Amino acid sequence: MRILDAHVHLWDVDAVPIPWFRDDLGLPRRALPHALGALLRAAGVAGAVAVQAADSVAEARWLTAIAATDPLVHRVVLQYEPAPRRPLGLTAAVPDVLPADPDTTRTTVAGIRAAVPQFAADLSDVAGLDDLATAAGDAGLVVELLLRPEQLRGATALAHRHPATAFVACHLGLGTAEADRPWFADLAALAAEPNAHAKTSGLVHPDRSQAELARILSAAVDAFGADRLMHGSDWPISARHTPYPDVAERIAEALPALAAADAEAFWSGSAARLYRL
Repeated sequence: MRILDAHVHLWDVDAVPIPWFRDDLGLPRRALPHALGALLRAAGVAGAVAVQAADSVAEARWLTAIAATDPLVHRVVLQYEPAPRRPLGLTAAVPDVLPADPDTTRTTVAGIRAAVPQFAADLSDVAGLDDLATAAGDAGLVVELLLRPEQLRGATALAHRHPATAFVACHLGLGTAEADRPWFADLAALAAEPNAHAKTSGLVHPDRSQAELARILSAAVDAFGADRLMHGSDWPISARHTPYPDVAERIAEALPALAAADAEAFWSGSAARLYRL
């Protein structure tokens, strides 16, 4: 079965600094395409979507240049970190970060990820976010949301305001946090918006039991259906605790039984459709 990894990161902090990077995080200073490619080939993964790790013009250009030529990293999702009084996202900032060649832009950039701070309950006062969502929908780009569990309700309101835009909740809007009753309810509410999708990136962790992972994934499949869910490894962040092939193995073991078409959608079809792979 074809597998696409919808959530990896690439960086070289010596060449393109990342503001949040610290040596005590236990992450490599370089997470480069050749290292990722070796892992993908060994695991039988057909391709990957690289998500920008920080928010700079230099990093965006570095990442899109990789995707323009790399045989396995086919698409990128650029990062936009909203801040008060900052210029709007896609309409104002993105032309400055994309390659000068418009063909490279069309064939590499598949979306924008907003690292969303906590503001209004419906995220309506996050600087530039609604304009970003409108412009992304017009351009056929995905809007990814890096959220905390308590922000899922805001993501639901945002998706409802922009029905023509495809939204993706990274890490199921959960990551390594506790999956409590409010999170299950809010995830179901988000999934009720037909333009909402989610990645299972960031869920595998040694502190999360396989039974708990199965409970989370069962709820996600029930809410979204397999055709709006995607596999993502979160490499190399996940590699701090779990080898690359073991991430997919744990996810596969924890998934509820899926029909062949649903399994194909989860492991590759949804990502291929959303990210134009």
